[in-house]
Amino acid sequence: MPSDSTKQANSKSNKPSKLTKLANSKAVAVVVFLLSIALVVFTAKMTKLNAQETSITEIFGVKIHRNPPQAILTDLGVNSWKRWEGSPSKFPWTFEHKETMYLLEGKVKVYCDGHDGFFEIRAGDLVEFPKGMKVTWDIIEAVNKHYSLEK
Repeated sequence: MPSDSTKQANSKSNKPSKLTKLANSKAVAVVVFLLSIALVVFTAKMTKLNAQETSITEIFGVKIHRNPPQAILTDLGVNSWKRWEGSPSKFPWTFEHKETMYLLEGKVKVYCDGHDGFFEIRAGDLVEFPKGMKVTWDIIEAVNKHYSLEK
């Protein structure tokens, strides 16, 4: 049977030394520090990405809100708007009224009369065309949209 002094020696040898505790605490501090830096970098990148994803631009007088938050769509009542679908095709169009649309699916190249070039609208875009604007729609991918006319 082991003596009391042997039991004490064995129990002391199972305890980590002060040096081991210090090394472990420094290692933990380094890991926490590195994780903190990674979190800051990740947050900054996501903030920049979200700002790009929900950008609002105006091209040739057409306002385009890329991937608006659901709260905006809900406030506008987009789900209650009329719907329109179109297959790939190219045709001229005149907006007789101010029209706001939300594209559920598809991609369109829009050529505005009196302007060189075109811009694209695509699924997830909330777009506002002013009354009287004349365009040519070039539907690249079949479109499914909600729309609202302001008279």
